[in-house]
Amino acid sequence: MKNQSADCRCAGRQPESDAASLCPESGTRGAPVELQTVKALLTDTALSRVGLFPYRFCADASCDVVYFDLDGACYRTGDIRVPVWQKEPFGKRTVCYCFGESEASIRAEIAAAGQSDAVERVRAHIAAGRCACEIRNPRGACCLGDLIAAVKRVETAMGSEFPVLAES
Repeated sequence: MKNQSADCRCAGRQPESDAASLCPESGTRGAPVELQTVKALLTDTALSRVGLFPYRFCADASCDVVYFDLDGACYRTGDIRVPVWQKEPFGKRTVCYCFGESEASIRAEIAAAGQSDAVERVRAHIAAGRCACEIRNPRGACCLGDLIAAVKRVETAMGSEFPVLAES
């Protein structure tokens, strides 16, 4: 992880073009994210240098940049108040920031009950209007698709831990 500094800049100001949506470090296309999400999740120190440019979210697991803007400002994993699941190693990552669904809780539920109902629980919360993904999720978007994929990843990982023995 790179050191944080008060004047952290990935690159200079980028022109408003398709290239501006690429992370200055990884080259990954960044997803637009609302300023309210960025401001809610930055540490106090990082928040003191936030600008009003449009922000992008870099989901590249090998890149330490979480948010970047057209002015060249980059906010890294150390600048964010919560671990960013896309940047963390598989196993215990929080996937649903609103209701605390994580790979570890999914795994425990599958081990105990044979399946996970995490997706159904979150769908019920969404239907009841309780989610706040635009604020709590570092990506600033609904986590349901990520949660569905996480359940499948955990199921696959658990299945590979106990290979079926061939009958003699």
